[in-house]
Formats: sequence, C-alpha cells, structure tokens
Amino acid sequence: MGLVVPLDESKKKGAARIEPLVALVSADMDLVNQIILSKAGSDVEMIPEVAQHLISSGGKRLRPMLTLAAARMSGYHGDAHVKLAASVEFMHTATLLHDDVVDESEMRRGKQTARMVWGNQASVLVGDFLLGQAFRMMVEVGSLDALDVLSAAATVIAEGEVMQLSAAKNMATTEDEYLAVIKAKTAALFSAAAEVGPIIADKGRDARAAFRSYGTNLGLAFQLIDDALDYGGNSADLGKNVGDDFHEGKITLPVVLAYRRGSEAERAFWQRTLENGDIQDGDLEKAIALLRSHKTIDETIERARHFGSVARDALATFPDSGWKSSLLEVIDFCIERAH
Repeated sequence: MGLVVPLDESKKKGAARIEPLVALVSADMDLVNQIILSKAGSDVEMIPEVAQHLISSGGKRLRPMLTLAAARMSGYHGDAHVKLAASVEFMHTATLLHDDVVDESEMRRGKQTARMVWGNQASVLVGDFLLGQAFRMMVEVGSLDALDVLSAAATVIAEGEVMQLSAAKNMATTEDEYLAVIKAKTAALFSAAAEVGPIIADKGRDARAAFRSYGTNLGLAFQLIDDALDYGGNSADLGKNVGDDFHEGKITLPVVLAYRRGSEAERAFWQRTLENGDIQDGDLEKAIALLRSHKTIDETIERARHFGSVARDALATFPDSGWKSSLLEVIDFCIERAH
C-alpha cells in the first residue's frame, strides 16, 4: 500500500519537487476538495465521521493531481477532469480503509486507523460507500472510456489485494510474482488516474498509451520506495510505524532478495518471523541488518529508479511545457523520499 507524506513536510526528503505540480493544479484541486467534502457526506452519521478521519489526515493526493495534470497537458478545457480526479481519490481512500482491515494496521498517516476507532465493519462499509460515490461521479461525467478504465482498475486492485493475501507469509515468492502484486495493487490506480486525462481530451491511442505507461511505472517506483522506507525510514516520514510490513508478515522486495541470497540460517530466520509469525524482541533490528548486509534496500531503490526512467521516457515525445516538467519532477519526488 502506498504511504502518504503530508504537504506540510515539503521541506523534507526532496519533497519540494512536487510543488510545481501542486501550484499548477491548485485551482482545480480546490474544486476537487469541495466535491470530496460534499460527496463524503451522508445522513448516516458514521459515514462522514469515518470518511473524514482519513480524508482530512494530510495526504498529498498525488493520484487526483495526476488526473488533473494529464487532462490539462492533453489540452482539456472542461470540468469533467475534476469529477474524475475526485473519483480517483475516493477509490484510493476506499482501498486504504479496506487495506487497513486486511492488514490489521493500527497507524495510518500518523494517527490511529479508522478500524481502530470505529471497528473493521465500519471501515469496510464506509470504503464501499466511497467506491459507490466514485462510480456515480464517473457516470455523471458521461465518458464510457473513462468509466471503463477506472472500473477495470478497481477490479485489478481487488485482484492485487487477493494476490498479496496469497503471497503473504510465503517466502517462496519470487521477484516477478511480487512485482505482479504491486503492479495490480498500487500501479493500476496510478495508471488509470493518468490515462483518463487524455481520454476526456479526446486524444488518440498513442497519448493514452503514453500516460498509461507513465502512471504504471510511476506507481511501481512509488511502491518500491515505500518498501525500502519501511525498513530504512522513520515513522515521521512514513506516516506509519517503521517495520509495519515486517510485523504484518508482508513479503516485500527487500525481503524477497535477502531471503534468496541468504544463508540457511538467515532463511530460517525469515521463515520463523514472516512465515510463522514468531517475532521476538530484536527481530526487526536483525531483519534490517540482514537487508543491509545483502544491500537489498539499496537494490530496491535502484529498481525504483529503473521504473522511474521508464515513466520519464513515456512522456519524452510530448512538447516541453510546465505540465510536462511538473510530471517529470514528480518521478524524482517519489524516488528521493528514500534519501
């Protein structure tokens, strides 16, 4: 799952690189935020309470900003991109609510998860409500192609969640299998968020493919940096507890690589802690030491750089503009969080 660094921490970790995009989409994002506040409302009192708990907690809303920027860069001048951007954010928020239940997470963006405050049932059901609102807004836009892309992404994300569940606590997971999980679970929404921009601007297949590639590879880079930060970051930057992936038994890329390169004793350690869930005092520190000794955190960051390069190349044929520059800088922002 993607972690969130609040905008007010923009002076850290090279986060200033997202500021050009924030400035360009500022007026549109004001409209998106108004829609989000409106559509998160309900006469059922618990729904806005749970929704606002997460929506108002400081996420940078990168995915809806991608939708706005992709539409504007494609020459779009209407207002449908605003509703689609709000739909994207609702889809993302719904997946976070659902993820926290599946992962039994206690922290999200520096505070208790909704499930810890209202319970698992409320978190799942409010997530379903937000998904329903997202699809209502897509229908209001009236673009069957945009609806097709975003609804397909919702299906792929759900498949990714099930794939991750199957891979959890399975040390036999390969790098290819893990990349397939995050491509579905994380990159699919980045991809759809970017692709709907040229769709509503009536651009052709080439533009759609370019933005789809940009979003997919940006999403892969984003998630791989998250994986590295879970073992090499700190709670203030993560917006969650360092080592959450370890304690939840998640098999992420740094672990996949370390397990395959490790000694028999090291593999036994990973099997005890992640497969069997027998985590003792000092095990997280040992896990981090093993990852560092095999340089798998650094290599995960290098994998992220590769996907960042692919994302950059996807936009190479577009003419230079402020929109293009800001989207390219977002790639650096996502990767430089690890430094």
